[in-house]
Amino acid sequence: MTYDFDLFVIGGGSGGVRCARIAAGHGARVAVAEERFWGGTCVNVGCVPKKLFVMAAEYGNSAADAKGFGWNLGPATHDWSALIGEKNVEIARLNGIYVKLLTGVGITIFEKKAVFIDPHTLDVGGERVTAERIVIATGGRPVMPPFVGAEHVIVSDDAFFLKQFPKRVVLLGGGYISVEFAGIFQGLGAQVDLVMRQKLPLRGFDEDLRTGLAEELTNSGIRLHAEVAVREVTARGDIKTVHLADGTTIEADLCFAAIGRAPYVAGLGLDNAGVAIDAKGAVTVDTTSATNVAHIYAIGDVTDRLNLTPVAIAEGHSLAEALYGNGPRHWDLERVATGVFSSPPIGTVGLTEAQAAARGPADIYLSRFTPMRHTLTGRARKTLVKLVVDQATQRVLGAHKLGDDAPEIIQGISIAINCGAAKADFDRTVGVHPTAAEEFVTLRTRTRVAGG
Repeated sequence: MTYDFDLFVIGGGSGGVRCARIAAGHGARVAVAEERFWGGTCVNVGCVPKKLFVMAAEYGNSAADAKGFGWNLGPATHDWSALIGEKNVEIARLNGIYVKLLTGVGITIFEKKAVFIDPHTLDVGGERVTAERIVIATGGRPVMPPFVGAEHVIVSDDAFFLKQFPKRVVLLGGGYISVEFAGIFQGLGAQVDLVMRQKLPLRGFDEDLRTGLAEELTNSGIRLHAEVAVREVTARGDIKTVHLADGTTIEADLCFAAIGRAPYVAGLGLDNAGVAIDAKGAVTVDTTSATNVAHIYAIGDVTDRLNLTPVAIAEGHSLAEALYGNGPRHWDLERVATGVFSSPPIGTVGLTEAQAAARGPADIYLSRFTPMRHTLTGRARKTLVKLVVDQATQRVLGAHKLGDDAPEIIQGISIAINCGAAKADFDRTVGVHPTAAEEFVTLRTRTRVAGG
């Protein structure tokens, strides 16, 4: 059978675009459909604008800290509408770049929703299109809360388009989106309350990081409400009241739910193609990104495996190479570094202490200290550096940092860990002084042994 395209990618986010570009580079006839915005969540309502907001908040903190270094800057004010305007300009620029990346290599683009008619046929905005192979790369969407009054709550997609800056914010959830926006709003001048079901934020992260971040959030003035659920949210005019299960009520100008994300499969017609999904609605795939239908694949957050933009890009690249190139590239997803742009930020790679201990005895090296900057600013902020080492082999299994520039630092550390570095390799590396990063190579005294 002759098809309109060799490969059709549903979703113009980072993973889908990379897959399409690599396949086209190998000579495949490729099309991409995007119903919402080019670049996907990360570029438009995720990583990129969020990082810009984090930077905006950091400028305020730096202005306040400057006095410790002899600067007299006077009272600082922030123009929220100006930030939104500059952010919109930058995102529009990036949208254009994504389109050029696709059209520049001969890829056909559809700015419409693609829906399966059958395993090889799609309805793309009313046009019938066929493809030999199809990749589902539709990402995820924020989960709406189930409690009464959810209509008074925004989700992360909405936060980037607020017309007015809220002076009082309640954040619901203890995940990375919640803690990041807590730092953003607090840094820009809002009073922030963070409500979470867990005792500590960032479930699944190393316990020392979780504990350290909770202390830093509290020290910054963010009010934590731990181990409590939301009963309902009510509104009186522009004022929202959050009613907690323990009887506490919190009034705010904005209630922001960051309770998770779900794979975006709504309306794709997966049943028409026979594509299987799991109980959480994620497209089921094997290690090669293949679904249960031989020629249909899925990558990125829609599979709900490791929901990080670079992972989606890696999956897309690997899949395209496997289908049209010289074989797949391989990534070790157990040692993927990630950053949380909280205030202060987190960088982490590899196993947590608990994960390592479950496999056998692990040597733990930990240091917590006041960074040089804050010895002069007086800000109550600590840096935490931690290595998790397999006791038997002395291989470094995990590295974790809470503190300024942690995501930048952990990228370099992740290369060493992916190369199988041992603790002795860290010990014989000369540090860069004076930096916080040098702590990773000066951790000489074991703090404790975990597991065994």
